Amino acid sequence: MKKHLYINGQWVEGHSYTELSSPYTGEKIADIASANEEQVEAAIEAAEKASKEMAELASHKRAAILERAAIKLEERKEEAAQLIALEAAKPIKTARAEVARTIATYKFSAEEAKRIHGETLPLDAQEGGEGRTAYTVREPLGVVAAITPFNFPMNLVAHKVGPAIASGNAVVLKPAGQTPLSSLFLADLFEEAGLPKGALNIVTGSGALVGEKLVTDDRVKKISFTGSPEVGIGIRNKAGLKKVTLELGSNAAVIIDKNVDIDKIISRAVSGAFAFQGQVCISLQRIYVMDEVYEEFVEKFVQETKKLTVGDALDDQTDVSALISPKDVKRALSWIEEAKENGAEVACGGEAEGNILYPTVLLHAGNELKVSCQEVFAPIVHINKVTSIDEAIDEVNNSKYGLQAGIYTENIHTAFAATKKIHVGGVMINDIPTFRVDHMPYGGVKESGVGREGVKYAIEEMTEQKLIVFNHNY
Repeated sequence: MKKHLYINGQWVEGHSYTELSSPYTGEKIADIASANEEQVEAAIEAAEKASKEMAELASHKRAAILERAAIKLEERKEEAAQLIALEAAKPIKTARAEVARTIATYKFSAEEAKRIHGETLPLDAQEGGEGRTAYTVREPLGVVAAITPFNFPMNLVAHKVGPAIASGNAVVLKPAGQTPLSSLFLADLFEEAGLPKGALNIVTGSGALVGEKLVTDDRVKKISFTGSPEVGIGIRNKAGLKKVTLELGSNAAVIIDKNVDIDKIISRAVSGAFAFQGQVCISLQRIYVMDEVYEEFVEKFVQETKKLTVGDALDDQTDVSALISPKDVKRALSWIEEAKENGAEVACGGEAEGNILYPTVLLHAGNELKVSCQEVFAPIVHINKVTSIDEAIDEVNNSKYGLQAGIYTENIHTAFAATKKIHVGGVMINDIPTFRVDHMPYGGVKESGVGREGVKYAIEEMTEQKLIVFNHNY
């Protein structure tokens, strides 16, 4: 099966094709088109032309397109989930949850398309401003480049495409090479929903070619990227005066206070650590537990981890399946080995079978180890003992990342102190840092990125403010 490029409302043969294989079985799924420079140029040109039509399209019409796309995805939700499970090895029950969230994201986008507004300004607040009326409006930027990762191949695409369409922009989408089918699937939905030709273009291929062209072309006015800090920093350095949103790395942590009911939180914490094999930007990677409850927490966490079902992503019973590639398995095993060599204890897991890395719990891993200070993006979590909340907060902040963190506590003063002292983009009280709903502001500090997603906030990033002043003294 060959999958082509989607440019200007048409399926276009690629310059060449690369084989896409299942992470779980290794079997070939499809041949995926790779674009050349001329085809990327054609996609940008189509988007630039369509951006003028999109800017003039009434907000209720943009909202209706997004609502119809959501309805069509709802009608084909099982097909979409099977596709995610096949190409990403995301357990099917988790894939179904992603599709449900994707539908919600497009519905939120439809709603927000009707709520893009500015404000009035009292110019007479300053001497010389009398006799004037001023207000602001928000206008689309034009062409938005969306560069997306493999781990949420539909919903993270929706977080870029949905707000872009809602705000009257056109899009050139470069999906992850590991999971292009989920993005290509959406092209038909938006075409059937009535999106103007050229408003959504999907270009697969080399990041060095496609990504470089999107980042440096002057017709692209906004780049929305989710991926590694190294690539994100490179994009920002090359983007010039373009607006840029970067969702980058993380090693999310949670603090467990001494007064917490451990039984109530264990299954939630295990889910946060091992959902989709830990390949989640806000996957729970570091757990800091007060010494009074440390032994109980570790014992129950390991017991719950051992209950997870490992296997085929397409099996309804599977909790953990294959990592996205063999090199990721090799990397994760080497990080576990480094931790063991430096005094960390493997409480469970630590072994691989094919592309499956068994859920791994490490104890007493030092801050200098890769499993602590880097983004593990694998089913690995480490649990460390602390003697005070302040010590735990210092450990959480001892990271180059700052996306989200959590704290479980029965003490309201401790909770509020944590919200002020933890240096991240979002603090979850009595929940894991893996919590996200699709209309909340989402983004980090430090090397976790710049800008915010969440539909309303992404629309602000994808529009520019214009000031209008009427002089009644004329």
